Amino acid sequence: MPAEETGGATPTGAADDRRGVVCVGSIIADLCKVIDTYPPLDHLATIEQVTTSTGGPGLNMAVDLSLLGADFPLWMEGAIGDDQHGAFVLGECARLGIDTGGVTTIAGTPTSFTDAMVERDGGRRTYFHHQGANARFDASTVDLTRFGARILHAGAPGLHHLMDAPLPGGGNGWSALLSRAQAAGMHTNLEMVDLDPARLRTLVDPCLPHLDSIVINELEAGALTGIEAPAPDPAGPVDWSAIETMARRLLDRGVGELAVVHFPAGCVAATRDGRTWRQGSVQVPRAQVRNTTGAGDAFAAGILFGVHEAWPIERCLLLGAASAAASLRSPHTSAGIGPAEQCIAEADADGYRPTTAAT
Repeated sequence: MPAEETGGATPTGAADDRRGVVCVGSIIADLCKVIDTYPPLDHLATIEQVTTSTGGPGLNMAVDLSLLGADFPLWMEGAIGDDQHGAFVLGECARLGIDTGGVTTIAGTPTSFTDAMVERDGGRRTYFHHQGANARFDASTVDLTRFGARILHAGAPGLHHLMDAPLPGGGNGWSALLSRAQAAGMHTNLEMVDLDPARLRTLVDPCLPHLDSIVINELEAGALTGIEAPAPDPAGPVDWSAIETMARRLLDRGVGELAVVHFPAGCVAATRDGRTWRQGSVQVPRAQVRNTTGAGDAFAAGILFGVHEAWPIERCLLLGAASAAASLRSPHTSAGIGPAEQCIAEADADGYRPTTAAT
């Protein structure tokens, strides 16, 4: 089912001759450990499988765009340690054609990593994270003049000690980076991670006026907007109207062009001209769900792929849903993702969840 539009005028797409996406921020080694069950405190679970994948809202965007078949340049800016995880990240980026000229190696510091404990049945996960080299990354040293990029993607506030720190004149390292990118003529996008709501607002509020788009989940959007509409189950129920209000509120609070809010049952989008859309998520059979760890990042990559190519919003949402579904089928964070049209064809075959309001 294609995205359902619920009113307004036609959104604008990218209009300049710039090409490519600069991804700035979190570089993480995801250590996925599939367990038989999540145990109570002081009890035992069995680890059945261990895999290492690229991770982090900065790096995952670049990786997922490459896997979707991006024929435009991809750059990564961030920090790694001089360890095996850092070498793994550089090797994967080289394999996928991602430029790592802006990735700094910090001696004596471990590459940031996350232990993701993933339940075998259904793919639910719990994270244990170490900031490592990400804590020492400073985007004020990123030379934005060397890129001819159309989009700068930043992710994620809350995982970087230096970037998260308040600046003397107000804001933080993230808002300063986004402001510089807009001044350089780039479309700016932000992705987030789930944090305590008060902490999240402190970090992200200064960024909102410097964003052209934002792609986040309903819990993050709720924290920023004060609207509660949790939708944790793919089967619903979903208060679609409340989540549309979330998206519009993000625009009211400063986001310039596009706000997208995603959740297990689907997503909504709103644009500055008053238009809104709904898209149901893909009905992936439960038996095929191997890992939900990278689904949010895969969804965001689908959206940004379409934004870069100036696709209609409804097609951007369709690819976001299809890319997220593809990521679910692999125990690795991103390995299930294929070329964009293949993802959409597989999603069409499975079908999409309805976008009707809860009663």
